[in-house]
This record gives sequence, structure tokens and C-alpha cells, in this order.
Amino acid sequence: MSRFSAPIAEQIWDMKYRLKDGAGQPIDLSVEDSWRRVARDLARVEKDPALWEDRFHAALADFKFLPAGRILAGAGTGREVTLFNCFVMGTIPDSMGGIFEMLKEAALTMQQGGGIGYDFSTIRPRGAEVKGVAADASGPLSFMDVWDAMCRTIMSAGSRRGAMMATMRCDHPDIEAFIEAKQDSARLRMFNLSVLVTDAFMQAVKADGPWDLRFDGKVYHTVQARDLWNRIMRATYDYAEPGVIFIDRINQQNNLNYCETIAATNPCGEQPLPPYGACLLGSVNLARLVEAPFTADARLNPEALDELVRTAVRMMDNVVDASKFPLPQQAAEAQAKRRIGLGVTGLADALLMLGLRYGADDAVAQTRVWMKAIARSAYLASVDLAREKGAFPLFDAQKYLASGFMQRMDADLREAVAEHGIRNALLTSIAPTGTISLYAGNVSSGIEPVFAYAYTRKVLQKDGSRTEEEVVDYAVQMWRDLHGNAPLPDYFVNAQTLAPLDHVAMQAAAQEWVDSSISKTINCPEDISFQDFKDVYLAAWDSGCKGCTTYRPNDVTGSVLSVSEKTDAAPQADKGADVVYLTEPLDRPAALEGATYKLKFPGSEHAIYITINDIVQGGHRRPFEVFINSKNMEHFAWTVALTRMISAVFRRGGDVSFVVEELKAVFDPRGGAWIEGRYVPSILAAIGGVIERHMVATGFLAGEGMGLKSDPQAEVMAVGERPRGPACPACGQYGMRMIEGCMTCPSCGHSKCG
Repeated sequence: MSRFSAPIAEQIWDMKYRLKDGAGQPIDLSVEDSWRRVARDLARVEKDPALWEDRFHAALADFKFLPAGRILAGAGTGREVTLFNCFVMGTIPDSMGGIFEMLKEAALTMQQGGGIGYDFSTIRPRGAEVKGVAADASGPLSFMDVWDAMCRTIMSAGSRRGAMMATMRCDHPDIEAFIEAKQDSARLRMFNLSVLVTDAFMQAVKADGPWDLRFDGKVYHTVQARDLWNRIMRATYDYAEPGVIFIDRINQQNNLNYCETIAATNPCGEQPLPPYGACLLGSVNLARLVEAPFTADARLNPEALDELVRTAVRMMDNVVDASKFPLPQQAAEAQAKRRIGLGVTGLADALLMLGLRYGADDAVAQTRVWMKAIARSAYLASVDLAREKGAFPLFDAQKYLASGFMQRMDADLREAVAEHGIRNALLTSIAPTGTISLYAGNVSSGIEPVFAYAYTRKVLQKDGSRTEEEVVDYAVQMWRDLHGNAPLPDYFVNAQTLAPLDHVAMQAAAQEWVDSSISKTINCPEDISFQDFKDVYLAAWDSGCKGCTTYRPNDVTGSVLSVSEKTDAAPQADKGADVVYLTEPLDRPAALEGATYKLKFPGSEHAIYITINDIVQGGHRRPFEVFINSKNMEHFAWTVALTRMISAVFRRGGDVSFVVEELKAVFDPRGGAWIEGRYVPSILAAIGGVIERHMVATGFLAGEGMGLKSDPQAEVMAVGERPRGPACPACGQYGMRMIEGCMTCPSCGHSKCG
């Protein structure tokens, strides 16, 4: 009997976490088998494996504890895989040999599916002298381009999708170029970017003082701190990047500040890590712990929370011993400090069940109470583990207790740590949980508000047809089960209707009791003023957050979710927010206008001819079909396939500009070629460039947000609350959402951050 509350949950389990043999036949016959597999594997390092297997299974049952996807998919499979999600790599030396040794380590880590973070502040700025070779340095951004190409190449070779975080200090001489790097739509697509902001810089911003940009003791430029801050803010306002990381606060509050210095985070920012640090993630599902929901007696059971947290800490500590690592340095770092990142999901749903509006003062206070309880239980569990198994090797009681975070802890806990030590140097973090939240029945993700109460997704059937299914938020479904079609109460709010400062208040309340950091996106309305937008970041700084990530939909970033006039009030969304996707192909007229392009790729004996035909809608041309031909028979199969696939996408209408981006992202492992003074990484990328040039020439890509707003057919894609913006690269459906700093698909669970 299925234990899933929604079809999408079972589909995600089958697709991502279910163990199958080499032929694709299921080995896990039910989700119970998956839970048992994980529990057994994580219990094998215990003195009494059978006892702990049952306890671990009880924690996993009914989706109460949700280990990160890497653990769910890899534990107990016998495969040589890492159970850690992401890594911060070693410090990049300021030398050519050292830089490319770091590139090699990054490639080996990404080959196993790990996301990586790097601080590029250690590379000398562009134009600096390179002694001994009579040349000027090309600067860190040129090497970031190399990393970006490496990531694309690893992915094109069939490895899991990768994600990278690049950080740069706010006083590096190339910081202005770093801030603007991703304003080039073709550059650094595999990176998230964040500026490492220091306390001194924020003080200079507030004082409108001067700010030196320096490297290795030399001042290269002096700028006004407020002008530099405004450049960061303007780039983020218009392009959603870079993010901001308050790096001094992170190091000051780090329990391990006596033996490590942090300068980078994992790709989504919830784990600031030292060189070769790894993030091990898991989440307590708060929505499953609420008793008597939507009644006057509703409460989150504190005893159940304490027991679940203690079991989860033990499970995650065992992962440190059970996991493989891409590099020996990563294994050594994990063993020396045994850091874990236990977080939460379903927070917004749990608040709704108690009748609390996300972002309101009482919800903020309740969040603080829950997060303190989780931190206390986690630390006490780790003290108990230290009694039983020993403290982490680098534990120094006096120095550990002097850290900013430990100063907040209650006296009895501090005394227990001083007497017995602690097993795990850091214990709490709130990570993106988009996919595992869907797997758990579409609970709200992490500490984010509910994004949409319900939406309709198209499901591709085996016979090629598509059926519709409604995906309903966990708390909303519970409300319906209890109250039928009664309207949702006014405390049901979502990410689109919340004020940005409500997001900040919730992040700050959670951060107070999280020893690492939090992955969260602060959704801002498109019409927010630039000054109000800047105030969001200052509020995050003033309230104690360790970083800030925002998303403001506009013509550049795309509109992730658009609400029609009929759904501009939150209570209106209780009807399910019907979304009707455009799935019927556009009719083909008898004659079409088009153009044929000749492409001669170096190393290929014959030219490739690309014909692109357009249709006219509402007075605007849009691509309708593509024909790719060549005399070179080596190309025959894939050109026919590409012709059919691209044409099928074009005939569906909507924003099809993503086709260009996907083609241009393909790197040939054998190397690309120089064409007309530009490096083109593959024949497919060259074809993408031809299609892009045609789209620009016909006006499809000009002016109005990648052709979307100029396309009347796209305007009727959805009725009511409708997803727009980028299509999912995994399933092709529209509606990719910016959640917890990651573009995430609600239909299949695909996430940019892995």
C-alpha cells in the first residue's frame, strides 16, 4: 500500500531515490524498502546495528526526517558515491600551476555530483604584474571562465548536473567586474555569485566613506563605499545576482573560528565552509509534528520534536563514517570536525496549522522558539554522542565555548559541552528542500512561505498523451480534508503577497539559532523601488542575518510567477489557482517565410545548412520549425533528431528562447573551434548561435523579455495564477521558481542546485 499523499511524491521517489538495478528494474519495491535500506546502512557503524536500524527507520517513516537527496539515493546501494551534497574546495594559490591543480580537484568532485564553492579573491587582479614572465595577470574572472567551461564539459559528458558558487571579497581590485560579470547573458552560467561583505565595508557604507580596493598589501583603487554598495544593489535589482554574504559575522560566530577561516559557501549558501569542507544535510519535517491542526488546541509536539532531532543527529553523524569522498582532503576535513547541517522543512505549513501568518510577529516568535528547541536538542544529542564515541578531534573546550554562537546557549548546555565535549563541531543549517519537500507530500520548502496553494501539472503518459493533476500544498490539502470547500482563512499568505521585510524577519529569527547559515530567497515585487530594495539588504544586515538573496521578477530575470487581476488577493487562491499549459502544437500554414544559413565548422569536411522558418502572430515573427542538413553522413542521425526535437519545441509556442541557451551550453570534450574571432565550444553551440542570430534578426529576441511579452500566444498559456519565465530543462514545463536561491521546477523537482 502506497504511503504517498500525492502522485507527484511517488513519481519523484521513483525517479530520484528508488534503488534500481542496471536494467532499470526496481529493487526497492516500496518507499518502506527505501527507508529500510537507508536505516540499515547508517546503522551498520553502531555497536548494536539492529537496535539503531529500527530507530532510524522510525524517524524516516511517514517523512518525519528527510535526509538530503544524496543520502536517500546513495545510502545502502553499494555504490562508490558520496553522501555529501556540496563542497568548498581548497584555497586557490596565486600561481598558474596551483590554479590548474585546483581546477582538476574541482572536476573530480563535480564528476561525483558534488556542488562546489570557491573564493576567487586569492587570485591577483587583472593587470597586476606576473614576475618572471614579463606579463600582466589576466585576473580571477578569466579563470572563473575556465571553471565555467569545466563544469559544462563535465555535465555534457553525462555526469549529474553541477552547481558552483564563486565568492569575491568586497575589497578585491576586480570586485566591480565581478559584480557585473553575469550581466553578459552568455557568461558564467554555471555559477552563483556572492560578494563577501565585511563589517568594515558596511560601516563605510553607512558613513559614506572611502573604500580601498587592495591585493597583497597594495592599494589599486579607492572608491566610495556607498557607490560600490549601490553597484552591488543595482546588479542584484536588475539581474538577481550577486548575492551578499556577511563574512565577518560568519567567522565571528563560527564555533571553529579558532582553527579555520571561512571565505566561501556551498552553491546555495546555507553552509559556509573552510577549505575542503563538505555539507551533510537533512531536515526535520515540522508539518508532520503538528497535533490537532487548524483547531484551538493545535500545537507542535515538543517531545516528538526532541526525540526526532536526537535520532536525526545520530544518523547524520554516522553518515560521516559511512560516506565516500571524491578527495582525501575532504574525508580528512569531515572526520576532523564532523560538522552536520540539520535543518527544517514545512515551517510555513506548520505555522498555518497553528493559525499563524508567516512573517507576523507571533509567527516570528514561534519560529524562534522552534529553532531554539531544535538547536538545544541537537547540541545535547551531540554531547551524548561525545560521551559515547568521543568528541570531534579538533575540539578545544575553552576556545569552542568562546565563539559567538555558543555564547547564546543556555548555561546547562555550555556546562555539558565543557565537561563531556561535543561530537559535531556544527550541527544546524537550513538548506534548499525543494525536491524532498515534494517527495514528502508537497510540504512548504525549508523556511520559505508557501509558494502556491495549488497548481496543475501536465503528466506525460506512456502512450505519449498528457493528463492533468492538481498539486496541492500539504497544509491546504489538510484544510480541505477538514473543512471541505470552505474559504482559506486570511492568515494563508504566499511568497507573492508577502512584504519583503516579513521574509527578512523570518530569516533573522531562524538564523539566531542556526550555527551555519540559511538558504532563503526574499521575493520582491517587480515594482519595488530601488531604495526600498536596498533597505531589504540593510535590514538583513541590521537584524543579524549572515547573507541575503533576493529575487525581483523583471524583463531581464523573467517573471517566475504572475498573478492575474482576479487573483491579486491571497484568499482568492483557495480555488486551486488553475494553470492551463499550452500543449497543443500551433497549426502550420501552407507556406512559411524563413532563411537558410550555411555553417562551416572547422574540422568538418562538409558545411551544415540550417533553415529556420517563422510564423507571424499578432504582427510578430516567431520561429516555427528548423531543418538541419549536411552531406556529412557522420552528422545524419543527430541532425535529424535535432531537427525534429527543436521543431517540436518551437511548435508548442511560448518562450522558446531557452533552446538557444541549452544548445550554446554544450561543450565538446574533444574541444571546440574559433569561428569569426570567437571560441565556439561545439557544433551544437554553433547551431545555437545561428538560431539566436535568426531570432534577433526577426525581432523575436528584441526588447520585450526574450520574446515572451511580444507573443500573444504566450499570453494565453495560463489562466489565473500562472507560471511564466524559464522552462524546466529536465521536463520542459513552464513554471521554474526561485526558491531558497535555486531555480526549482514544481512539476518534476529539478533544481539548479542539485
